[in-house]
Amino acid sequence: MPIELPLDDQEASTDVPLTTQLVRFVVTGAGSGVLDYGITYLLQFVFGLPPWLSKAFGFLCGTTTAYLINRRWTFRAEPSRARFVAVALLYLVTFGVQVGIYTALSHAWEDTFIYSLMAYVVAQGTATVINFAVQRAVIFKIR
Repeated sequence: MPIELPLDDQEASTDVPLTTQLVRFVVTGAGSGVLDYGITYLLQFVFGLPPWLSKAFGFLCGTTTAYLINRRWTFRAEPSRARFVAVALLYLVTFGVQVGIYTALSHAWEDTFIYSLMAYVVAQGTATVINFAVQRAVIFKIR
């Protein structure tokens, strides 16, 4: 079974209003995004790793954190192997989208903090829209 994250003791339910889900998704995403970008920046600019590898590590840490919190708190869904596999596939797609956009913009723009941050925001924003739409419409409807 996937890892549990006990954020509250209320029974899980997918009957959470869209507004509540959206707010929780944004809050969770913001925290996970800070983790993702912090790791990406640290690895790229402090340790000198290439942008694609730095973003890959940041993405893995951020999305793992986001999934654990979103499953339990945002969408209030029970653990499910099928859902876990579906999320892994979705994250594989958004991984390609994020790393691809970040790397392309990193090569197109000057290698500075502000351009790195802008590349991150564009890549993360694109993946966030994809993630929310697919998770709400498909993944957290899986039993």
